[in-house]
Amino acid sequence: MKVYKIVGMMSGTSLDGLDLAYCHIWKNKGKWTFEIKCTDSVSYDQKMEKELKDAIHLPAEKLLQLHNSYGTWLGEKANSFITDNDLEVDFIASHGHTSHHRPELGLTFQLGSGQHLANASQKKVICDFRTNDLALGGQGAPLVPIGDQLIFGEYDFCLNLGGISNISFEVKDRRIAYDIGLANMILNYITRKIDLDYDQDGNMARSGVINKNMLKELNDLKYYLLPYPKSIGYEWFLEEVVPIVENTDDTIENLLHTSIHHICEKIAQQVSLNSNKQKQQLFITGGGALNSFLIETLKQKLDPKIEVVVPNKQLIEFKEALVFALMGALREEREINVLKTVTGAKRDSSSGVIFLPN
Repeated sequence: MKVYKIVGMMSGTSLDGLDLAYCHIWKNKGKWTFEIKCTDSVSYDQKMEKELKDAIHLPAEKLLQLHNSYGTWLGEKANSFITDNDLEVDFIASHGHTSHHRPELGLTFQLGSGQHLANASQKKVICDFRTNDLALGGQGAPLVPIGDQLIFGEYDFCLNLGGISNISFEVKDRRIAYDIGLANMILNYITRKIDLDYDQDGNMARSGVINKNMLKELNDLKYYLLPYPKSIGYEWFLEEVVPIVENTDDTIENLLHTSIHHICEKIAQQVSLNSNKQKQQLFITGGGALNSFLIETLKQKLDPKIEVVVPNKQLIEFKEALVFALMGALREEREINVLKTVTGAKRDSSSGVIFLPN
């Protein structure tokens, strides 16, 4: 039985840093199984956070320079992680950091050059998991649902609360998944106005009240009316959401409180639409699962038959890095790792580009 020893790496839209998870992944009686051996999170300094956030505005040559330098940085961080923990590694599976996501134009771009990463880490690298799906007519996102299907399939719904909220579930043996809408991206945007990275446990949000005009504006965003498959990126947030926040004259507490009610209303709406009205489980991971006010609010808005399952902190924070490790293992086995039912592509694919160190 082949056990893959992989470092999965993920940087999310909330820009809270780089997640690394060293995973052992293997197939047992036809089912993929995992063990997370050790993890680390590397926060971005102010300079890098600003570079990544502003990458969307860069001219092509500057964007490619950042792509290469960030790839080297990823490789250095991976190398330190491997060395410090004395890890035996088959390869690194890296998502990179999404700077552009415009599937309607047939493009998405993940910063973090695979060759620079491989050279800096001196390890084989599998990355760029999205481009092949775009070439097949898909959105290149979301990608995590393959992990939901293969290793978290006992749950009726898998919800990720990163910068964006996305959900996946089975309908007649087909995995369906899409970005619901906002999550930490709007909350972190608001707290950064007062130089806070995030609202610990949602305590500031808890002390606020709903701003009805803001809630209505957020709820009326046209994206929510689109059918799936659908996905959003930072561009949508800048164009559609930031003006609503900036044009609302209210306290930080009220902005946060209103945003959480919006996030939870939209999630509850989608769970309700796709629920069979029986007792079902909603498995929640991503940084938003650590926001106790958000989870309490969501429970209030969900049907009582929906049981909310929040796993241990390691899985909450590193599930996406784990899934990219799994996607790397699937790529090695030439098995499907991107689902057409999720992305809207012509067919399923085994995606990811392999880079060897020089």
